[in-house]
Amino acid sequence: MEYGKSQRIANSQIPIANSQQKENNMSRIGKLPIAIPAGVTITVESDVISVTGPKGQLTVPHLSDVTVALVDNQAVVTRKDDEFIAKAQHGLQRALLNNAVVGVTAGFEKKLELNGVGYRLSGGGREIDMSLGFSHPVKYNAPEGINLAVDKMTITVSGIDKQSVGQVAAEIRSIKKPEPYKGKGIKYVDEVVRRKAGKAGK
Repeated sequence: MEYGKSQRIANSQIPIANSQQKENNMSRIGKLPIAIPAGVTITVESDVISVTGPKGQLTVPHLSDVTVALVDNQAVVTRKDDEFIAKAQHGLQRALLNNAVVGVTAGFEKKLELNGVGYRLSGGGREIDMSLGFSHPVKYNAPEGINLAVDKMTITVSGIDKQSVGQVAAEIRSIKKPEPYKGKGIKYVDEVVRRKAGKAGK
């Protein structure tokens, strides 16, 4: 009886240990402080956080179940409690704020390349013109805050907002997605297109 009782006690402690380990592993990103570089100013308000740096200014939402404190040239994100929503917002708030800091200092960019016989690319700034094998040239206008640089058959999309840079790059790629047989189309520079073999002749 004593052996069985001690065994039940030992087994009952296993899920407790697992839950504690799971909690310790939660929000590993959220626990990391964000270094504030020289020339960057962060203003924390109740519903929004403003980040100003050499390249411009960005705002990110101040999520409801976390707090952001500025201590010793660092931004520290903490959650108000251990509820599910607070744990979910912990890492998200830290990621959004870190992206804003990187954006106003270094910026973000994505590169795409055109592959295809007769394809042409021109323009720059916020507008590019592309010949992609259609019956008409394709013109793309980028939103404010996004710059498009053209170098031969490569397009560099750059800006301070990571989400906007990614969105513009995805929109340009969607105009002529790379096809799997000859690889013609617009793809990311580091993208690997899975090729298919063409139909064999009889």
